[in-house]
Amino acid sequence: MSDIGVVRGGQVEIAYTRHGDPGGWPVVLLHGFPYDPRCYDEVAPRLAESGADVVVPYLRGYGPTRYVSADVLRSGAQAAFAHDLHDLVTMLGLERPIACGFDWGGRAACVAALLWPDLLGGLVTVGGYNVHDVARMAVTPAHPAVESRLWYQWYLHSEHGRRGLERYRREIARQLWEEWSPTWSPSDDVFEATAVSFDNPDFVDTVVHSYRHRYALVPGHRDHEDSERRLAAQPTVDVPTVVVDSAADPIAPPSSTEAHRERFTRLVEHRVVDVGHNPPQEDPAGFVDAVLALRRAIAG
Repeated sequence: MSDIGVVRGGQVEIAYTRHGDPGGWPVVLLHGFPYDPRCYDEVAPRLAESGADVVVPYLRGYGPTRYVSADVLRSGAQAAFAHDLHDLVTMLGLERPIACGFDWGGRAACVAALLWPDLLGGLVTVGGYNVHDVARMAVTPAHPAVESRLWYQWYLHSEHGRRGLERYRREIARQLWEEWSPTWSPSDDVFEATAVSFDNPDFVDTVVHSYRHRYALVPGHRDHEDSERRLAAQPTVDVPTVVVDSAADPIAPPSSTEAHRERFTRLVEHRVVDVGHNPPQEDPAGFVDAVLALRRAIAG
């Protein structure tokens, strides 16, 4: 694993690893919950070999990333992650990087593309339009078959759930890996290499806030209120995009290409892959190919 660098953003000191030539075409790889940058261990070096300057940050609440002060709300709201991505890109001087991600990372990339269309040169998003419609989610239940798969979210809405995550963060994460990726069987060593990131002192607060904010149970940070208002309109994404859908993911089944075109005005490609929730770690070669396909489309 590469040495860890740190940049100071508005709310967090963002830790990251970097691979390849700093003068190469820039790529930012964003992990989700409950994962960390290790999910890109096989993706990052392959992209670096293709000429990319690859930056892989630890999201807020994970690993060595830290909030700048005790007074900052431990926010897991979608706008918070997007603002962190903006800070990372700006502080490192990355010129219109391709942002790639799944789960929370895919959300950060999609939201950043909406808020600052000129910030990113392209987008690879697992699951498509990962932008929460908070007002709708707060009042519109899904089918019970869908709701039952989201047990961890309802669990974390309670203080009992908060205490459970504090005590059993590894056990809960491991169970979610197994539920969300039924065709993938990582070893205990692979899991533990990631699980150390959950020891971050702000992991529990950030995770709990994330799953409460998306249902309008708690407010976000006041500095992000304007961004959240803009996201409430559910605008389209207007940067070149490759959507990767995971056919074996029980919590985010694939959508049609037509549905994705309604959300992404510059959809380059829609890929359906036979893996679970974590494509970069379950199918690193396929994920690299999706990034390179977008790179070729952008380069013309």
